[in-house]
Amino acid sequence: MTDTALATNDVVLTDRAAKRVSRILSKEPDGTVLRISVAGGGCSGFQYEYNLVQEKPAGDDIVLQKGDAVVLIDSMSLEFLGGAEIDFVDDLIGQSFQIKNPNAVASCGCGTSFAV
Repeated sequence: MTDTALATNDVVLTDRAAKRVSRILSKEPDGTVLRISVAGGGCSGFQYEYNLVQEKPAGDDIVLQKGDAVVLIDSMSLEFLGGAEIDFVDDLIGQSFQIKNPNAVASCGCGTSFAV
């Protein structure tokens, strides 16, 4: 990892990702959080979904919190995300959240879909 990161249940939220989540949430109503989940679909079999939601953590959610950034991940998605690093990248190609997932054996070019 290239910068300080927060780890919970083997999922890591980098400082860059936390800053971006904080910026996004600051423009949303109070109580809004970012939910990251894994769903079937995409060009490689599974895809990451990012949703701004107004909900409290469910009993089986893990909560990644750093400053004002709050990210929820459900237990089913955690099975696919164990050991992953959630980062935010701003480069010449564009800005995006990127998940470096050690469980993925293949991924598509856009980085939002993967195979296990």
